Amino acid sequence: KVRAMIYKLSSISLCPNTVGQVATGVMVNPPKEGDESYPLFHKESSEVLASLKRRALIVSNALDALPGISCPPSDGALYSFPKIHLPQKFIDEADSLNLPADELYCLRLLENTGLQVVPGSGFGQAEGTLHFRTTFLPPEDKVEIVFKGMGDFHCKLLEDYK
Repeated sequence: KVRAMIYKLSSISLCPNTVGQVATGVMVNPPKEGDESYPLFHKESSEVLASLKRRALIVSNALDALPGISCPPSDGALYSFPKIHLPQKFIDEADSLNLPADELYCLRLLENTGLQVVPGSGFGQAEGTLHFRTTFLPPEDKVEIVFKGMGDFHCKLLEDYK
């Protein structure tokens, strides 16, 4: 009985609160053309989607321009998965620490810039490749600054591990 109650208590946190339920209801059943709120809904959602598209392009262009990084444009998600090519000296250091090289890269990025990305090794990347996952959710007026900091870090790392 105690185990059943503990399970029940832990399951409660899986259910969204009332506000979350209402928000989800609105998302899956948005205003339709002809509804009073449709013009505002259409304007706001179009602006958000256009901003996400611009940010995705800024991020992929900024990362793709860096030496040793290739980043195709992102379609239909809030993430980019750039492929990184790291110096062998850095890969050897990661091996000596018993860490995947992309994980060490992400940790060093966080330590040096405060920027958090996720190592691609956590997503089952192809053998012999390195990636990380990043998002393009920073506000549009800040996204270039964020990725400039990432670029500065990356170029310094390449220089330090020549």
